[in-house]
Amino acid sequence: MAMDSEKVFTASRNEALGQSEAFLDFQERLSRVAPVNRPVLLIGERGTGKELAANRLHFLSKRWQGPFVTLNCATLSPALIEAELFGHERGAFTGAEKRKTGRFEAADGGTLFLDEIGSIPMEAQEKILRVVEYGAFERVGSSVPVEVDVRIVGATNVDLSVLAEREDFKKDLLDRLSFEVLFLPPLRYRGEDIMLLANHFATRMSYELGRSGIPVFSSAAAARLEGYSWKGNIRELKNVVERAVYRADTGIIEEVTFDPFVSPYVQLPHAAEDDRNIEVKELPATESSKGSLEKKIADLEISLLRQALADCRYNQRQAAFRLGLTYDQLRGKMKKYGSAVAVGNG
Repeated sequence: MAMDSEKVFTASRNEALGQSEAFLDFQERLSRVAPVNRPVLLIGERGTGKELAANRLHFLSKRWQGPFVTLNCATLSPALIEAELFGHERGAFTGAEKRKTGRFEAADGGTLFLDEIGSIPMEAQEKILRVVEYGAFERVGSSVPVEVDVRIVGATNVDLSVLAEREDFKKDLLDRLSFEVLFLPPLRYRGEDIMLLANHFATRMSYELGRSGIPVFSSAAAARLEGYSWKGNIRELKNVVERAVYRADTGIIEEVTFDPFVSPYVQLPHAAEDDRNIEVKELPATESSKGSLEKKIADLEISLLRQALADCRYNQRQAAFRLGLTYDQLRGKMKKYGSAVAVGNG
């Protein structure tokens, strides 16, 4: 199935937004495999939107009218995961007072999304392999086979091939599940999408708070968002933006806080029993302390950008590689500083 012709793609929950090359390439790959009735593995860092991608896979597939069932495998103990996946009969174990339908039965005719699939214990992997190969399993406490038609979509942020080499994941199961492996791009590789997502989250938060008007980020705040590493990816960006919106007194967002756990008191000395007589001396200003930190950082970035572009004969992809940036990130910074780093300057 081909990608929509629109440059900006919006998913059903309005959070899969993007216009960067990395994002659009991932969406094209996802759309291509969605109609093919085979398992898919989604590999990505935390917060990159693996469940959202699985949901889109389902609704672009021929199973879209069937159920979309999810299970986070990391939240269950090894003793419970089999019963959760395959169900159990009454009396199968202590506390099993009635028959329970498992996730595989609930997903019959649709898609089963197994998040953190690398956490599944080996015993349960054996039964999943049987379902993949034969479309049948037995509930816990029963020997009667139950037939199902389920497409499995797995997700993880670990290297399953390494787990398989360590014999912590069945190689046969990995072979069956990896018909297609899709890697979700981290947000740091999607420079063009950061402010697109930030404005989306800010508008939605403002609406949730009952405020009128659309919030706007100051140029300094936008620069900080675009320059941050985003180890928590989209989920972290969403938290940062929503926090900034609710703290802002006006429609202009000036401040963004990346780490809410930094205490304002950690660097304060222990209070003296009576500190009224403590003399506080103001240190003299030096040349190096004059001017804002943000301006000094901007001047340094401009200098590094101009030097890298000149050294690479203004080949922007080579300059991005030299600076340790993605092409999208380099383009974003060139757009940010404008004529200061224009081709031919310096």
